[in-house]
Amino acid sequence: MMNLNSFDYPLPKDLIAQSPAKKRDDSRLLVVDRKTGSLEDRHFSDLADYVPAGDVLALNDTKVFPARLLGNKKGTGGKVDVLLLGPSGPNAWRCLVQPALREGQEIVFPFAGAEAFFLKRGADGIPVLEFKHVPDVRVFAERHGTMPLPPYIKREAGKEDDADYQTVYAAKCGAVAAPTAGLHFTEDLIRRLIAKGVTVLYVTLHVGYGTFRPVEDLEDHRMHAEYFELSKESAEGINQGRSEGKRVWTVGETCVQAKRLIPGRGETDLFIKEPFEFEIAGRLITNFHLPKTTLLLLVSAFMGESLRRKAYEHAIREKYRFYSYGDAMLIL
Repeated sequence: MMNLNSFDYPLPKDLIAQSPAKKRDDSRLLVVDRKTGSLEDRHFSDLADYVPAGDVLALNDTKVFPARLLGNKKGTGGKVDVLLLGPSGPNAWRCLVQPALREGQEIVFPFAGAEAFFLKRGADGIPVLEFKHVPDVRVFAERHGTMPLPPYIKREAGKEDDADYQTVYAAKCGAVAAPTAGLHFTEDLIRRLIAKGVTVLYVTLHVGYGTFRPVEDLEDHRMHAEYFELSKESAEGINQGRSEGKRVWTVGETCVQAKRLIPGRGETDLFIKEPFEFEIAGRLITNFHLPKTTLLLLVSAFMGESLRRKAYEHAIREKYRFYSYGDAMLIL
């Protein structure tokens, strides 16, 4: 039986990246070979050296929207920090709210008389806010919100984060956290891969804030559902590549549990942990993740927990940069 403490590790605070590399693909890349257990220190710009012609590279084209809103408690003026998670009815949104409010309390925003009413808590305990004088909450956030940087980035989001905390191929708005493994790609690197003969396809998974939530119980943990879209073109391209013996390289934890992909859209709350059979993903490009999180469990399931520990110990020793704006790992 797995022990949750196995997925904990000490990390010096100075290795938590507070800003990205000056050039996206200048970030470091730890290449891990599952067959030999070898580790190789490279740079992300070297990725094209590893992906052979004909293989399929699957990128998540979700787009982060400025989901963080700052307001004040009506009556007292106390500051309130609101993170929009997703719609929950007409003009109602599931939100994280700091500090905690009581049901019935109201929030005033300093824009066009906009307000929000703490309607209730959902079945999962997440507050639901009903917005007033706001015709479209997402449009309101696009105009007045800021990028929802993760809590371990100890600074306020700046204008540079509007671009930095977004992949260069972001297209479909809906995520409240970036698909961070994709932040390392440049348009030039993608062009080089395509010129080499790599098939580049896109899927959509709107990353939710639950990606940062620690696991407290391996057996009872419940994932926050995330919206996905898989187009006919991408499904057929991935299926064809696999039928021809080509590998699928997944960027980030956008993994699928199926022998053959079927186009569609919906929500997924798949919790991946050992043992798990990865039927689609043959190679994985990922960042370095927080302890005791579902992302770390997924990576451990893909490469084996022993090798995962070896890779993380090496990365810490060699002072790789960790988390959203940090360096990357390629698992062969």
